Amino acid sequence: MTLYLSRGFHVAYSRKIYLINPKFQIRFSLYVCIIVFLTSIIYPFSIYELMNTIITHFSLKNPEIASHYSSKRDALILFLILLHSGFTCLTFFICVFFSHKIAGPLYKLQKHLKLIREGANPGKLFFRKGDYFQELADDVNETFEHLEDSYKNDLVYLSEVTSYINNLSLVVPDDKRVVLNEISSRLSLMQERFTKN
Repeated sequence: MTLYLSRGFHVAYSRKIYLINPKFQIRFSLYVCIIVFLTSIIYPFSIYELMNTIITHFSLKNPEIASHYSSKRDALILFLILLHSGFTCLTFFICVFFSHKIAGPLYKLQKHLKLIREGANPGKLFFRKGDYFQELADDVNETFEHLEDSYKNDLVYLSEVTSYINNLSLVVPDDKRVVLNEISSRLSLMQERFTKN
């Protein structure tokens, strides 16, 4: 399995990029590997102690058998260490793969929010099939739809208030008209912000 490192800005969002958030993914994978390593190291030690007991038992009665078991013990322990190391490495890569399904959606959400902050309209948020947190994309989309509806309602109300103030400024004294024109101007700026996108 080949790992590709994403810088996060210029690399296309693709399934081949497994290290989307390297800091999180590597730390997560290392924590899992440490737990797996510490819990499964019991077996080699148990086998080593069992073989030592057998060797000690035979060392007094038959040193030849004790020597035979001693060499077998060393070979078995070496094999278990190699097997254990391989299993830990495999666990690391599996954790990177599965954490990719967590980091991917979060990375896509960050990009989506950044585009919105920059004033772009990225449309609806979608995650890749098989990624975790599909319901998060639905929640984000529903939230932004709700905000858009609220903005539309506020925009309608601002238009009504602006019209009312403009009509009111026609009948008030000149010294009050300046204040109303200032309020109308500020309301127009607010409307522009709402309709900019």
